[in-house]
Amino acid sequence: MSATIFSKIIAGEIPCHRVFENAHVLAFLDIAPLARGHTLVVPKEPAPTLAQLSDEAAAEIGRALPRICRAVVAATGAAAYNVLQNNGAIAHQAIFHVHFHIIPKYDDGTGLELGWPARSLETAAATALAAKIRAAV
Repeated sequence: MSATIFSKIIAGEIPCHRVFENAHVLAFLDIAPLARGHTLVVPKEPAPTLAQLSDEAAAEIGRALPRICRAVVAATGAAAYNVLQNNGAIAHQAIFHVHFHIIPKYDDGTGLELGWPARSLETAAATALAAKIRAAV
């Protein structure tokens, strides 16, 4: 995997406003925040997508993420928050190193805005698809 801005931040080559760090995870404020307190949570293991991240690194992210969410809410007083994680360019991933966004949502409407164009789920197609996913797991 080629160097990304996140691997350079992890290596200390680019400064950041760190809010949490352990041997496996680094969290820091986003330099282009959608809202006050917008925080990025990054595994130190380089992997472009979540599916390519080791189980061990994923477990470390899973342990750290709730703790950092609680801290962001406590420090900002946000009414709520979104956790966003994109995989692949067509899914809006811009930096190809796994990362999670914790984006506070405030009563004034600041924070993440999104649409949710829900579709219907046909039973026969869902049954077949669920079977294929189960087999792949």
